[in-house]
Amino acid sequence: MAEVALRAEVGRMLGSRGSRRLRAEDKVPAVVYGHGIDPVSVAVQRRELRLALTTDAGMNALIDLEVDGTQHLTIVRDVQRDPIRNRVTHVDFILVRRDEVMTVEVPVVVTGSAEAVRREGGTVDQVVFNLEVSATPGNIPNEFVVDVSGLAIGDTIRVDDLDMPTGVTTEVDPEEPVVIAQITRATIEAEEMDAEAEAASEAAAGEGSDGS
Repeated sequence: MAEVALRAEVGRMLGSRGSRRLRAEDKVPAVVYGHGIDPVSVAVQRRELRLALTTDAGMNALIDLEVDGTQHLTIVRDVQRDPIRNRVTHVDFILVRRDEVMTVEVPVVVTGSAEAVRREGGTVDQVVFNLEVSATPGNIPNEFVVDVSGLAIGDTIRVDDLDMPTGVTTEVDPEEPVVIAQITRATIEAEEMDAEAEAASEAAAGEGSDGS
């Protein structure tokens, strides 16, 4: 996994007034902690943070964070957002080591179109959107891609079916469904109505022949 460089400014003013001031300067308040160091309050440029978190690795990007002239290998542990504007309001950076195993959530991305399922009036339902895995920072996958093109009604893709890279493990039950191809409730009800209508039609036809 490629690393992203980001510079953090130290000595920011704390409290709501300081946060408002930073946001007015298009900066995001943040904190750096981990591996026994005291938490350090910093600030990062909003644009640079956005670029760091929009690589293929997403929220699991390895960030080479410069703090007061010292480089720290980090990942983002938590992001707080404004509930209305959805803008990032605070970030937690946690220090990591290249050889340590850490637990993170990796997105599950569904691709392809299950034509056989569609023709039968079914749907492909994604059950798992993020999978918790353990790996060293450099081995964390960007995402798990699930191709549903070959699915038919009744098929299920489970955790055990995912392409798990070398050095990546998960504690999630391997039988846990990730994607399920199933018939929709509307289709079931329509088939039941058709069956009832056909049975009623046959019954009416039988009564007519008896009376002839």
